[in-house]
Amino acid sequence: MDSTPYFAEWPEIRSQIAPNAVQEQQIEQILAQLSLQEKLGQMLQPNLTDVTPQEVTEYKLGSLLNGGGSWPGNDKYAPVEAWVEAAEQYYQANEAAWQGRGFRIPFIWGSDAVHGHNNVFRATIFPHNIGLGAAQDVDLIRRIGVATSAEVAATGIDWTFAPTVATPRDYRWGRVYEGYSEDSGLVYHYAAAMVEGIQGDTEQLAGERRVVATAKHFIGDGGTEHGVDRGINRYSEEQLLNIHGLGYVSALNAGVQAVMASFNSWDHNNNYAPSNIDCQYNGKIHGSRYLLSDVLKDKMGFDGLVISDWNGHSEVSGSSMQDARHTVNAGVDVLMVTARSDWKACLTNLQRDVEAGLIDESRIDDAVRRILRVKLRAGLWDKPSPQQREYANQPQLLGSDAHQQLAREAVRKSLVMLKNNQSLLPLSPNQAVLLTGSGADSISKQCGGWSLSWQGDDIAVSDFPGAQTLDCALTGYLGEQLIRDEAQAPKGCVAVVVIGEQSYAEMYGDIKAGQTLDFSSLHPSNNQDAQTIARLSAAGHPVVTVMFSGRPLYCTDLINHSQAFVAAWLPGTQGGGIVDVLFRDHQEQVQHDFQGRLSFSWPAQKDAFALNHPATHIPGFTSPANEIDSREQAALFPLGFGLSYQSAQETPRLELDSREFAIDVAEYVLFGREAQISHPLSLALQSQPRAVMLPGCSPLDVAGSHIEPINYQHQYDARAVQAQEPFELTLEVLPGLMPLPWESGKALEFCIDVKLEQAPQAPVWVELELMGWGQYRFDISEQLQQADGQWHSIRVALDDSLRSLEVNNKVWRLRCEDAAHIAFSNISLVLAD
Repeated sequence: MDSTPYFAEWPEIRSQIAPNAVQEQQIEQILAQLSLQEKLGQMLQPNLTDVTPQEVTEYKLGSLLNGGGSWPGNDKYAPVEAWVEAAEQYYQANEAAWQGRGFRIPFIWGSDAVHGHNNVFRATIFPHNIGLGAAQDVDLIRRIGVATSAEVAATGIDWTFAPTVATPRDYRWGRVYEGYSEDSGLVYHYAAAMVEGIQGDTEQLAGERRVVATAKHFIGDGGTEHGVDRGINRYSEEQLLNIHGLGYVSALNAGVQAVMASFNSWDHNNNYAPSNIDCQYNGKIHGSRYLLSDVLKDKMGFDGLVISDWNGHSEVSGSSMQDARHTVNAGVDVLMVTARSDWKACLTNLQRDVEAGLIDESRIDDAVRRILRVKLRAGLWDKPSPQQREYANQPQLLGSDAHQQLAREAVRKSLVMLKNNQSLLPLSPNQAVLLTGSGADSISKQCGGWSLSWQGDDIAVSDFPGAQTLDCALTGYLGEQLIRDEAQAPKGCVAVVVIGEQSYAEMYGDIKAGQTLDFSSLHPSNNQDAQTIARLSAAGHPVVTVMFSGRPLYCTDLINHSQAFVAAWLPGTQGGGIVDVLFRDHQEQVQHDFQGRLSFSWPAQKDAFALNHPATHIPGFTSPANEIDSREQAALFPLGFGLSYQSAQETPRLELDSREFAIDVAEYVLFGREAQISHPLSLALQSQPRAVMLPGCSPLDVAGSHIEPINYQHQYDARAVQAQEPFELTLEVLPGLMPLPWESGKALEFCIDVKLEQAPQAPVWVELELMGWGQYRFDISEQLQQADGQWHSIRVALDDSLRSLEVNNKVWRLRCEDAAHIAFSNISLVLAD
């Protein structure tokens, strides 16, 4: 790869997709004929589940999106034909909206195709970006972009919200795996390649085989303080550009047509002083006219459209779900206002604000001008309807053999070998191998989030035809040589132990306060895997550990117990790619060598300050203050490290971080955005006593009753239950997780946020089961008497005599003795003074 540029100020972009005078004239002709309401309709983008084709006609809406977990007919197995049919319905509804006007504006549909067309059944699932970064292969990235765009086009969709070009700086962040590297230089080269693959050149973008790309999230999301998703970035403007902005520089040069604003704030003065840019909007990028308009549009010359993130306007100070004035004034052109009641009210309120002079209509014209420009460049006026397009209704394109082979190649190239003592790898296919570990047959741990569902925690191998877990792949490769029962493993046979993080996406993947980067402590199954590795090693089995993860984590003890250790990241569905590198062929020849190199340095310590890498690899730069701590040490394995079969390097026993970290949090969150871990939730009805697991963020219908994820303070951070009969909800908390640090004189409180449409006529019981204490049961129906359809916080003081909290597998239960429509969020146990 060529060298990485350095910029002293925001550069002017020279996009390879240049302005077209004929198109610009067409834009002005259309714009002059639009009413204010029609202009605003172009700026609103609801979610698929919250807008009908009839509403598209009525409101002249310009686009829609399908968020993670949204599918046509709410069917996650919807075939290609169903997606195309849905696209056709919305397309035709939009055409009807413009009949008789003498002109038309085409419709556009956007989707999060972030590692393949990952929301769609049978689509190819490529490794997440963290793995692609380790591959160090720009051409591979470009080819994946081409393949992804073809599969998106096959479903009748015109736009993907990819690539993510963040530069993650703190491994506590739940989106680390969406970034290619901590090295802004690698991000710079990859961003352009992916955009070129997805969009192509001017002619290809206007054709039927490519789709519109989106560079996201502008800007600084990878550098938030403490790695908090949607948190505060305190980098200087120079660092913001050269660390977190280089991906946008190259993406814009490559012609990317959309840029998504970021949820995070920017506080370049390290405080919210009056002189701080946009401080009146709590520093949120969605409210930053300086960054979105002055920098991105004016200084850098970006002439495409700026889109908000999911309801991102609502997080700007002075705004709400239904009020996007500050975000529009800042420079956002397309608003993801996802819920039906919100987007309709937002449309009304925006019109009111323009008429009242709070939004200048020239700002609305700028937004619509950009939207029309992108639609023109994407050839939407010339393309036939979705059902008539070249790739439409071709199910063979999704998960095609060629694309699956490309995904398998990407898996092979992304693997990083951190240890291979005594040249244990590659293994022979003619020897007995013990396969074990929680990740061995887990497609969820292998794929991670954004895999058919948002969090990726409610998926199975059967959800991905043609998919191979490592267990599936080895079954076909080793046959009877594969052993799964530890008790049947011959003495001294090689053990392949597959471990991995629980699946997560964005904010739900943040490593919360009171936790560390220690892999073994983050989940009970992780600790079990650690014990398995130690036990097998002590029994004389050479251990090969394969680790699935969305970030580097402290696991020095596991590396010491392993003779070979491989970072496999989140490789997607093609587990066979791992076998290709770990094993020789049946003629005992090496099939593929390891070529992956760390695109993130590997931590030597458990705590968050284990990351001792420079802020950028540009000479003269130093780390921002929030990344410097006296406890920092050199990385265990530096950026760019990776062994191959040609290197006979022996790894000595590594020094352990033996420090114990006291738990200093006063709250244990059972459910909500800040939950330390996602706990299983089940619903049981009076007529259906069997508890039914609620999978991930998918809605669930049981015997006429309904439970679904809803937005409260954040995306899908609440659940709404509409039961036609008495019911109970049970939150099952895994044992041994984060006991609260009880202190003398402290009281324990139970807290929950609830919303109820109508006050209950029967008791509503909350039950807590605390091991060593028994069951605590109390009725909250009295607190619910103020039910008015609004959210209320309920706090109940518990017995403060408890001095240690250990939980069994059923900690919280909500039991309603009548039918009810209730929503809840933020369930927690709190130590109070």
